[in-house]
Amino acid sequence: MYSGISLRFLSEFPTSYSVLQTDENTLKAKMKELLSSKWGRSEDWINQRVQRLLDAAKQNPFQQTMYASHLIHLKVLITLILQYQEHLTELERNIDALAEEIEEYELIQSIPGIGHKIAATILSEIGEIDRFNHPKKLVAFAGIDPSVFSSGKFTATRNRITKRGSRQLRYALVMAVQCGLIRSRNTRLKEFYERKRTEGKPHKVALVACANKLVHWLHAILKSKKAFCLA
Repeated sequence: MYSGISLRFLSEFPTSYSVLQTDENTLKAKMKELLSSKWGRSEDWINQRVQRLLDAAKQNPFQQTMYASHLIHLKVLITLILQYQEHLTELERNIDALAEEIEEYELIQSIPGIGHKIAATILSEIGEIDRFNHPKKLVAFAGIDPSVFSSGKFTATRNRITKRGSRQLRYALVMAVQCGLIRSRNTRLKEFYERKRTEGKPHKVALVACANKLVHWLHAILKSKKAFCLA
């Protein structure tokens, strides 16, 4: 919905009526023109999209809008979204440039599943690793340590994670685990996950256990300044 081609095309043809009043070849030419050179598409892709657009326009019971002000408002919103996207792209470039100046940025990417964006998020959230003299403190900071519920002589046997600390770090860790498990990129993590599943742990519990294991690896790498080894 928010891709550049969709937004720019909508700005050119804001109603079903404007689509249906335009020649099919003109629609194809306009779509090809709006596509950026980076994301070039085949003729078949363009033909399919134009046909789907025409079919949707024919089925739409509201061919035109009642008020011209709605169209003006739509174009203003599209312009704002496109500008925000440009600003976000520039910010991402700045983040990548700053991250590349940090030695640990490359080191933690030696763990399969951790890419540029995840690595930058992890480092920005952890900050100085010297703040955590033990991996368990980093686990607690990420909020993936189990909460303890007890009352009198009762102690719960099933406890959820605390979810305290950095939500962004917690999200980045889970994403890194999922990326590492896809196609078994991280064989050590995959073996650990399968072992937890064999023990009867549910999928989400096994994921959290993997995130916990990942934190211990990250702590060791950031402390020793040595890359991760799969063997």
